[in-house]
Amino acid sequence: MRAPSLFFLAVLLVHISLQCNATTNCQLGSEKTTNLHFYLHDTLSGNDPSAVPVAHGDKFTANPGNPVPFSSVVVTDDVLTEGPDRQSKVVGNAQGLYVSSGKREFSLVLGIDFELTDGPFNGSSFVVFSRNPVLQGNGRELSIVGGRGAFRMARGYALLKTHYLDTGNGDAIIEYNVTLLHY
Repeated sequence: MRAPSLFFLAVLLVHISLQCNATTNCQLGSEKTTNLHFYLHDTLSGNDPSAVPVAHGDKFTANPGNPVPFSSVVVTDDVLTEGPDRQSKVVGNAQGLYVSSGKREFSLVLGIDFELTDGPFNGSSFVVFSRNPVLQGNGRELSIVGGRGAFRMARGYALLKTHYLDTGNGDAIIEYNVTLLHY
């Protein structure tokens, strides 16, 4: 009795697949390349921080040179702006978390959704999931692993430059140059 129902399911799936391939609604279209440039403002200090530590290991505390000690987990809702000044035009936000993953160096692993709230990509986002060796200088490369909206099925990379970093409190302004391949 089981064989006929599996056969029916297989035929149905083939039929749906053929229907999808025959209509333009199911096709992704041609691949596009988009380059983006913006500044991320990550603020751990003050009365209204955009990044808040929510967990950390027992044996590690913040110190000068590493304000986010190994094992810290930080949740973010950072502002993205057109220029490095916080008063620049807001173009989006970055929500997610990062984990301090370096025992001997200031290194983070990021899992963050970057949503654009202005311009032709308003409402679209891409996701970064990658290691960020913060003190290794400019040109750090992070992986883009997905997206939604106009950036559906995105992949690519972001090159980071530290515009400002206060190693005492962790506040930072990071310049992002992003290259996205998407449909």
